[in-house]
Amino acid sequence: MNQTAAAPMTAPTVLVPKKKHRNLAQGVVEAFTGSIQAGTIKPGEKLPTESVIMEMHGVSRTVVREAISHLQAAGLVQTRHGIGTFVLEPQPANLRISADTIRTIGDVLAILELRISLETEAAWLAATRRTEEQVQQMGAVLKRIQNAQGRPGSVESDVAFHLLIAQATGNRYFVDILSDLGNTIIPRARVNSAQLAHDDPAVYLERLNREHDDIYNAILRKDAEAARAAMRTHLSNSRERLRRAQEGIVADQPA
Repeated sequence: MNQTAAAPMTAPTVLVPKKKHRNLAQGVVEAFTGSIQAGTIKPGEKLPTESVIMEMHGVSRTVVREAISHLQAAGLVQTRHGIGTFVLEPQPANLRISADTIRTIGDVLAILELRISLETEAAWLAATRRTEEQVQQMGAVLKRIQNAQGRPGSVESDVAFHLLIAQATGNRYFVDILSDLGNTIIPRARVNSAQLAHDDPAVYLERLNREHDDIYNAILRKDAEAARAAMRTHLSNSRERLRRAQEGIVADQPA
């Protein structure tokens, strides 16, 4: 009985960006995101191996792993240990909070109220469900936040930190909602909350780093209640800074 030889598997085509990125990992993320959105890489298909991606983009293994963690946090791919990384089915996005609709400090305060209710529980779940790989990714992103010290790129790393916590819940809807919110989940991406609240920038960044450390360390030691409390403290402090800023603006306005 004749058998037809199986056609050799070929790696999916990935759109490689022409421009050079200052952040190498972000360049890899944009390339794969574009290929997934264009349908070049379809749901269920396996991404190239780390070695292939390294060769395609001329980057290190560390950069590749960072890029994959961003794609995971965005809900675009899922890594199956020992097998590979696969593209996920696109999820219908029923939530639509456009950045154009967030114009005032009051709007940002409303987003923070949503985040407090959502992310405190996400932190609790993350502490009980996170994997060793996920907590390592959180630690790496946290170092980038601290090294940036408020410079360009710190907001993106801050967003990635919160998305990784959402991913660690094992519940894709946390990731869906936070991904849809995008950079609007970080108040200083919309307004300079430290300046408006008359906070010393160095003191503000030190406090912010300490708040992130408390969240990370609680998740690291799998202390769910401490993780929930640390996240609530972090977001409540952000809300208080913005509330004081809003009161200051109202007080400065002419009668």
